[in-house]
Amino acid sequence: MLKTHQKIQMPNQPTVAIVDDDASVRDTTKDLLDSAGLSSATFDSAESFLQSKGTCAIRCLVADMRMPGMTGLELYSHLASSGTPIPTILITAYSDEQACVRALETGVTCFLTKPFRPEDLLACIETALRECDPA
Repeated sequence: MLKTHQKIQMPNQPTVAIVDDDASVRDTTKDLLDSAGLSSATFDSAESFLQSKGTCAIRCLVADMRMPGMTGLELYSHLASSGTPIPTILITAYSDEQACVRALETGVTCFLTKPFRPEDLLACIETALRECDPA
């Protein structure tokens, strides 16, 4: 059951992309963002995200670290190297300190281990949105 969360106030409502191969994680995360007043779009893989036409509207990416095909970290690196970096939060069910350090060293905004507290994800998203709109 989701609690009511404080709405995140941002000018020009940004869209947060949720990329996870687990439908229940995508749906729960989308519900959380909806309750916080955030617009979101869900994708079942990094490849489906990259093939979508709305990626230019995405201001924050929440991606699973381990997915079939391209991983969340590979997606972040691909976007950064192609000149379209998006502030990224990586989530994982596997507690791997080396992966966390490596991800943070490459520039991801946050690294959270599932299950994470909703307020921790919302705080990371708020930080990520401020990275792309520091005003």
